[in-house]
Amino acid sequence: MSLFQNFRLGLVHLSVTLTFVPITGVLNRVMIHEFEILASVVALLMVMPYLFSPLQVFIGRYADTHPIAGRRRTPYILTGALLCAIGLQLTPLAALAIAEKLVFAIPLALAGFGLWGIGYNLAVVSYLSLASELSTATERPRVVSVMWVMMILGSIASAILIGRALSPYSDAALIRVFQVVGLVSLSCVALGLWGIEPKVTLQRTAAPERLLPSVIFSELAKKAEVRIFFIYLVLMLASILGQDVLLEPFAAKAFEMSVKETTQLTAIWGTATLSAMLLYGFVLNRIFSRKQGARLGLLLAAGGLLTIAMSGLLSLKTSFLVGLAMLGFGTGIATSTNLALMLSMTPEGQVGLYMGAWGIADALSRALGNFLSGVWRDTLTYLLGSPLLGYVSVFFTQALLLGVSLLLLRHVSENLANKPRESLTESIVLAADAN
Repeated sequence: MSLFQNFRLGLVHLSVTLTFVPITGVLNRVMIHEFEILASVVALLMVMPYLFSPLQVFIGRYADTHPIAGRRRTPYILTGALLCAIGLQLTPLAALAIAEKLVFAIPLALAGFGLWGIGYNLAVVSYLSLASELSTATERPRVVSVMWVMMILGSIASAILIGRALSPYSDAALIRVFQVVGLVSLSCVALGLWGIEPKVTLQRTAAPERLLPSVIFSELAKKAEVRIFFIYLVLMLASILGQDVLLEPFAAKAFEMSVKETTQLTAIWGTATLSAMLLYGFVLNRIFSRKQGARLGLLLAAGGLLTIAMSGLLSLKTSFLVGLAMLGFGTGIATSTNLALMLSMTPEGQVGLYMGAWGIADALSRALGNFLSGVWRDTLTYLLGSPLLGYVSVFFTQALLLGVSLLLLRHVSENLANKPRESLTESIVLAADAN
């Protein structure tokens, strides 16, 4: 695969992930802070892509054997991207309808966020399959690395641009931003897909094996050590990623940050995460064992959450930004090292099984972590009579759960036999596979 083709595949990857920035970086803040909608309701709507993630297996299996117009991936990617874009346009309208307590608000919200979630999963499994089919085994690390880095850099740039477009904030500006992002997303997918997939031939119709979630669970449940690692993984990821929905509204409440400022928090977090990936690939994996690296990542993430919580209590905006950078840095290291740790435990020929387990753990953790964080914030806000204390208590709880994760990590063994340390490219590939 040429670099130009690789770049075009990266555009397809970027097109779908771009839809996350205005929803999880802007709409969550506006719905919770400006519109005063319950955080639990907002979280439930925003975890739709993760609730629908089991569909990826069935979509992939169907597309493998049911090409449309001679192509197995392009029609499904286009359909997914279109559903994503339509859902994206409906979500701010649904938020405004909920704020106005209109009778059709909830059905509109379910339709908008549901289409976004289904479209995301339909597109993701299809374009990742396309990337695998168009690249050789030796090309795959480079292909996936380019796609992943383009996604991170695109998310950082879009967060900065969207923040500027929303200064000053208005409902009309919010809707306009969602319209522009939708158009950019569809343009990227069109440019990336045009003529890139060859027509299916008789020799190419064999469908690759895809593991069902039930098969993954039953196989992994047979090993006690793997069960412990899976529990550790879910708890760790839920603790680190459970702040996604709450971070921007917290910054608005604690520091009176504008919509522009809170939107650009995504850029800070993304920069820290990418920097951590590069540092791990170049330096840290040569200094620390995988388990030591995982411990370092968890300690940094926990320190970031504690710093964020304390910054809210003391009204220290600079400390909040430092804590956010620590959280992003810790997340990058923890993701890389825990994936490497998991693969060091993987028997030969079962990489797909274990990567499937990671995918399930990631989706489950994001869904449960964000929803339970929203419920916990609402409950504590009601009991304590202070939204700020509700947010702070959630961050303290997440840091505590990371401490529990560290204790569980003690019981996870690291099998280093015949498992060489990962290069920078391999580290990025692991992170991309995780997401």
